[in-house]
Amino acid sequence: MRQSVAQRLFLSLFLFVFVLPFAHAFQSSSGTISGTVTDPSAAVIPGATVELSNHVTGYIRTVKTDATGQYHFYNIPFNPYHLVVTDAGFASNTKIIDVRSPVPIVNTVQLNIIESSQTVTVETGSDLIENDSTFHTDVDRSTMDRMPLESQSSSLSSIVTLSSPGVAADSNGLFHGLGDHAENSFSIDGQPITDQQSKVFSNQIPSDALQSLEVIGGAPTAEYGDKTSLIIKATTRSGQGVTTPHGNISFDYGTFGTTSIDGTLAYGGQNWGNFVAVSGMNSGRFLDGPEFQTLHDKGNQQNIFDRVDFQFNDANSLHTNLQYTRSWFQTPNAFDTMNVSDQYGNPVGPTDQRSKIETFNIAPTWTHTLNQYSVLNFGAYIRRDAYNYIPSNNPLADLGPIQQETVQQYRTLTNAGVHSDITWAKGIHNVKIGGMYQQTYLRENLDTGLVDASLNAPCVDADGDGVSGYTDPAQCATAGLTANAAFNPVLLPHDITRGGSNYAWHGQAAIKQLALYAQDQITKGPWLLNLGIRGDFYNGLAIQRQAEPRVGISYNIKQTNTVLRASYSRAQETPFNENLVLSTNGCYDPVIQGIFETLGSCVPAPFNPGFRNEFHAGFQQAFSKHLVISAEYIWKYTHNAYDFSVFGATPITFPIEWKNSKIPGWMLRASVPETHGISGFVVMSSVAARFYNPQVGGVGTTPGTPGSNYPFRIDHDERFNESAHLQYALPFRKSAWLGFNWRFDSGLVAGATPCYNTTDPNTGCSDYSFDANGNPLTLNGAPAVNLSSLTADQQFQAGLSCGGVKATPTSALPDLCAASQLSSSLLNIPTPGTSNDDHNPPRVKPRNLFDLALGEDNLFHGDKRKVGLRLTAVNLTNKVALYNFLSTFSGTHYVTPRSITGELSYSF
Repeated sequence: MRQSVAQRLFLSLFLFVFVLPFAHAFQSSSGTISGTVTDPSAAVIPGATVELSNHVTGYIRTVKTDATGQYHFYNIPFNPYHLVVTDAGFASNTKIIDVRSPVPIVNTVQLNIIESSQTVTVETGSDLIENDSTFHTDVDRSTMDRMPLESQSSSLSSIVTLSSPGVAADSNGLFHGLGDHAENSFSIDGQPITDQQSKVFSNQIPSDALQSLEVIGGAPTAEYGDKTSLIIKATTRSGQGVTTPHGNISFDYGTFGTTSIDGTLAYGGQNWGNFVAVSGMNSGRFLDGPEFQTLHDKGNQQNIFDRVDFQFNDANSLHTNLQYTRSWFQTPNAFDTMNVSDQYGNPVGPTDQRSKIETFNIAPTWTHTLNQYSVLNFGAYIRRDAYNYIPSNNPLADLGPIQQETVQQYRTLTNAGVHSDITWAKGIHNVKIGGMYQQTYLRENLDTGLVDASLNAPCVDADGDGVSGYTDPAQCATAGLTANAAFNPVLLPHDITRGGSNYAWHGQAAIKQLALYAQDQITKGPWLLNLGIRGDFYNGLAIQRQAEPRVGISYNIKQTNTVLRASYSRAQETPFNENLVLSTNGCYDPVIQGIFETLGSCVPAPFNPGFRNEFHAGFQQAFSKHLVISAEYIWKYTHNAYDFSVFGATPITFPIEWKNSKIPGWMLRASVPETHGISGFVVMSSVAARFYNPQVGGVGTTPGTPGSNYPFRIDHDERFNESAHLQYALPFRKSAWLGFNWRFDSGLVAGATPCYNTTDPNTGCSDYSFDANGNPLTLNGAPAVNLSSLTADQQFQAGLSCGGVKATPTSALPDLCAASQLSSSLLNIPTPGTSNDDHNPPRVKPRNLFDLALGEDNLFHGDKRKVGLRLTAVNLTNKVALYNFLSTFSGTHYVTPRSITGELSYSF
């Protein structure tokens, strides 16, 4: 009975939020400020200068009052601002305005004549802090423009990784927020995007289209759900109010033959606006590869983004985002896959795998202002990723040390949904009630076949190795061989090495999600209380309903410019959508089951959406007007925590589910507002990503089988990371500047690292420490490590040495190496006998990376038209370092070698 009552309440809220406001709505990711400037006699002042700025983020915008003395600021990211009004003959007037909701702010400003001016003293440091219960990082366009970025094709990921604490950097634009595997969501002008956004999964919104970012690392408020470890809230650029055309065209050329051309254009009036960003790039190093040397790594990307704004009247406006992006890229090769041979030793050429991703997005939003205290929003969207993975023309060329099957995949992921909310801001209350309904349509098409002749061989030799040339176990005895007990006849028709052909598999599903929420931000004196409740209904390949309370509190100690805060959140955790059908239903198919069982078990096991409880406590402290520090302690406990695994031994990944995870940690950000041309920030964090066996969902699950419950550090766990960014504009020439990044990473877990430990049951060293009979390995009576499972090139990728002798791509180390003599220049190998998957796992070695950008934005001292020149160096010292080594999810990847890019730009 109680469940039916709850369902009726949620249904009533759904009807109120979605059906009632259908005819009148608005976009709720930014605010507006308008007003009139008058003199002491109440006469309007045309031509007065009105400046809106935030000293911490670097946001600044200036307008002139019109003939009626009015000014307008549109598309203002939520934050506190200084509003400064000046005009000749009058004393300036400064106000602090806090934009916290889409409810329009009307602010009339009176300027006094210069003789009656009064001195206004701003409390030192008070305007640098925010009385907010949620930890977040703000990044403005002014910072993005001068930040040297690693990746042009995933620049949004680079900005988030460098500017926000708690982010572990990974390859190819992937980042892990606060200990979870890519449990990040994006909110683009209010549109939720919770699917994977690294460039091997999808195409991101280009950074040229962004006005600002708010990266939320604290406990999420009730309006955010699904994947909430890190929420990236983006406000795009608008042309509304830009009454003369403004734009930029730039041409870049750099290392690896990378070329790009970018253009932006903003134009509009007081009632309409259009902003367009167009870009295209081509590179000889598109992805991070398994070698520091670039091999088979070309790629290109084309992108167009268009934002259209139209204001029908003071109460109604329409805003639409349009995007289309296409990317094509090669899968980088290792030295091992540059000269592949078939089962008879005949060369078949290098591996030539490629991908193409096409993304389109349409997201209109209608705005209606109900009255001076409330506004109403209704938005709709459709977003589609079409991913095509293309194998080598000769499927036998796909064979490699970590790939035993050829695979072709075409899958689509389409999100179609609506979202609506009502905001009411009056007095001490800022209330928001809203909801979202979304359907995600999954279509997965897979063609695969075996290309390793030994993988499913009918006959094996005396050493148990598969033998080529036989198709029937009955042939084994006459050839002096033994029938393979593991031979699966179901796979024989799809064994390319034995004349078979690819097997075609198709899966599809429609994932339905409904979310309803209500929250109130109550401000009373120095106190701020944020109360909320959210309900999530997930109906996919599993069903779950979850009620999620959210609460946060903060207190502003004005005398010391200190804010203390604490918060709690309960959130639903849903599976990743990429190849979700394959992971859930693949084991029902006998051929797919047979391929999976060449590596382990394949028992059908549905996903059960999880839930998380998380607690946060932190503070913000301003020191004078030159420094503000924000720090936070976090503790998260998740039931049913998600990760990724791989299809057989191929590059195709799919989601899996662990029993639970416990993630404690801390994060800190220190910001220096611009002073004498210098500004910057430092972010740092330490987060422990502790996951617990057994695997309970997806392929690889062993339901009903007792398994280890030992915790382990998942491969995106990192003890410590830090980023520092510095900007400096020359005092005698503000258009000349430099931007500098320093990134330190202590290193992700690298569980495939060879190591020695025969006594700890919770260690991954066992595969390297025992012989076939289960006896500890020794060499001359000393503990030894078996390296025979790694090819020469894999040993080289890991930087391994034995007794001072280094592995090369073609020369392997001895199969047995004394544990005390094994070392690596790129991996931290635990001391023999000390490895533990929880407390002392192998890791990638720490690295320091430095980036530098030098620019001159106005070479010829132009007024309206400017020519700029920029030089960017990424990995300035050409540091050789790894992101990861033989990671289950992503394999081996090196950081970007030193790359230098020159840019010529024209602005108008």
